[in-house]
This record gives sequence, structure tokens and C-alpha cells, in this order.
Amino acid sequence: MTKKLFFIAGESSGDLHGAHLINNLLAIDPTIETCGIGGPQMKKAGAEIFEDLTDVAVIGFAEIIKNLKRFKAAFNLALNKIEQIKPDAVILIDYPGFNLKIAAEIKKRNIPVIYYISPQVWAWGKRRIQLIKKIVDVIIVVFKFEETLYKENGMNVSFNGHPLIDIVKANDYNESIFQNYNIDKSKKIISLLPGSRINEVNRILPVMLKSVSIIHNKNNNTQFLIIKSPNLSSQIYEKIMNIKNLPVRLIESDTYNLLSISDFAMVCSGTATLETAILQIPMLIIYKISFLSWLLIKNLINIPHIGLVNIVAGKRIVPEFLQYEASAEKIAAYVLNILNDSKKINEIKSDLKLVKTALGAPGASQRTAEYILTFLSNTKS
Repeated sequence: MTKKLFFIAGESSGDLHGAHLINNLLAIDPTIETCGIGGPQMKKAGAEIFEDLTDVAVIGFAEIIKNLKRFKAAFNLALNKIEQIKPDAVILIDYPGFNLKIAAEIKKRNIPVIYYISPQVWAWGKRRIQLIKKIVDVIIVVFKFEETLYKENGMNVSFNGHPLIDIVKANDYNESIFQNYNIDKSKKIISLLPGSRINEVNRILPVMLKSVSIIHNKNNNTQFLIIKSPNLSSQIYEKIMNIKNLPVRLIESDTYNLLSISDFAMVCSGTATLETAILQIPMLIIYKISFLSWLLIKNLINIPHIGLVNIVAGKRIVPEFLQYEASAEKIAAYVLNILNDSKKINEIKSDLKLVKTALGAPGASQRTAEYILTFLSNTKS
């Protein structure tokens, strides 16, 4: 009998991981039918997409309130479609603000709930684990320390490695990258990744550009690449790039190839820090949210680091410039120092190599697909 799987992913990173999971599920069983809430990559993988929320990806309470009507409509649509389709399971991907709420409703309908890429309970409070335990049948985590945490709380949990290990790959022919983008090999390359959300770019890119101005004035042997997020318009960046006479270029995607030739990167906190770590490029982390959101969450965070690369490492291996600490002067001072400190650069690269190892072996999406199908077979029997 044909299996029907309903996916819910609300951000571009979830859409990416959902697409890879769907591809691996279909490679095992081509008869599986997939649908749900997702983005262009899941649609390309073969899923029927009823709503795409990747274009309204937000962070912080103030931003969520602005889009509440859109989220509520998507929530109701998803529930109605689930009731009509009656899938064999619903697979929730990250996006906890939305997915934890809908999981409770799905559970009432006696449909198995699989949560892929755990909510970050280790950051926001472990009490949420008990809620998750009540509404989720199985949780598939992407960090080894998460597996231990959920097991200690009696949950059905599986760690199959991080899917980024298979996704983050660069062209081995670095020479062609320099030629394709007319990049000067004689100068230090600093890449800027200001985020994948509009509000992130609007808050973080201006700080990055002010830092660039200071760095270049003190070290003109530098060049800067803004690596554009594929789901954002170039106009968003171009409106901010109004500082003249700076050696800054906006380049459409090709993130991994450009990162691979970089000497350093300024990275918005999030998935991009892990992508940069996998390529073992020294970095610093920047993050800024609205004043209201910062007031509401600053006392809720229960961990010493917010950068995923530092969390996985279990120590601060790269600096974090957060909110009011994210000043152009402080960022520029760090970059200017690190570019001339080869010993420190090598230490960071060694630590990043350990982070990559901690993310697990290649084949995570395939192992996750196999695990899900085995779980469903056991559920039916």
C-alpha cells in the first residue's frame, strides 16, 4: 500500500533538509507520496506543496506578531489537508514555534508525529522536553549531545548525523573559482554572510559594511564578497550597499565555492556557521534582533554560546558579536588582528575540523530515511 507522508518546513534551511530527505525516501521506495508545507526545493524533490512560508521567515517576537495572520492561515490549511489526506505520518522539520503547536493538534488525530531536527530545548529550557514527549512519537536529532538529552528523558530518539555533511561541498579546482569571479588571488578574501532572512540582512549587513570600511582603510590588501542568500532579492542588499569606494561585491549564491577560497568569514548566527565550519574557514559570528525581541529573550537563553559551531565544540572557538556588542569597531579590530595571527588561525582550523567530525559521517539523510521507513513499518505491525 502506498505510503503518504506530510511534511512541514517553514524556513529555507528546513526546505533544504526536507528536499534531501524526500529524495532519499523516494530512492528507497519510489511509490511514496509526499506533500505539505514547504518551499521550492521540496517541490523540486517531488512534494506537492500547499503553502510556502520560506518567504516570510522571521526571528524574534516582534517579527512573528507582524506575520501572525499568515501563520494562522497556514496552520489551519495544514490541519485541514492532514485531515483530508490522512497521511501515514507527519514529518515536522525544525521551525518549533509553528511545529510544536501543530504537533499537539496532529497527535489528537492519532497520526504518528516524527520531528526531524529538534527544537533547541538545550538553549530555551529543558522543561519543553516533557511537552515534546507528549506530542511527538519519535524525534530525529542532528547533534550527538541532543540524543543523550532526549534519551535521559525517556524519549524515542535517533541521531543519524547532520545532513549538512553531504550538502556542503566545494569545487576542488580553486583556480577556476578565482577566474570565474575575477577575484584577486594576491589579496585576502573576507566573505560576508549576513543571513537568509530579510530582517537579518537589514540589521546585520550595515554593521558588516561599516566593519569592511574600517578594515580596508587599515589593510588595503583585502577584498570582500557578500554571498547572497538564494531566497532573497538582490535589491535588498543593493539598498544597503550605499557605502562608496569599498571593495565589496555581491555574488549570487555559490556559497560553498566562495567560502572555500576565503581567508575569513563574517557570518550571521545560524546554519551558515556550521556550513563555514565544515569548510574549516575561520569566522566570527554576528547577530542582532529588534530591541523588543532582545528584551524578551535575553534572560531566557540558558547556554553560554549562541553560535552552533561553538555549541557543538563545547567551547568558544570563534567570537560572537551579539546585539550591542556587534559594533563595527570591535568586529574590525578582531579581523585585523586575526588576519596577521597565523598561529591562531591554525588553532581555529583545528577546532573546526573537530566540529566537522562531531557532526557525524556522510549519509545522514539516507540513514534518516531508512530509520523513518523502519519506524513506520514497526508502527503498522
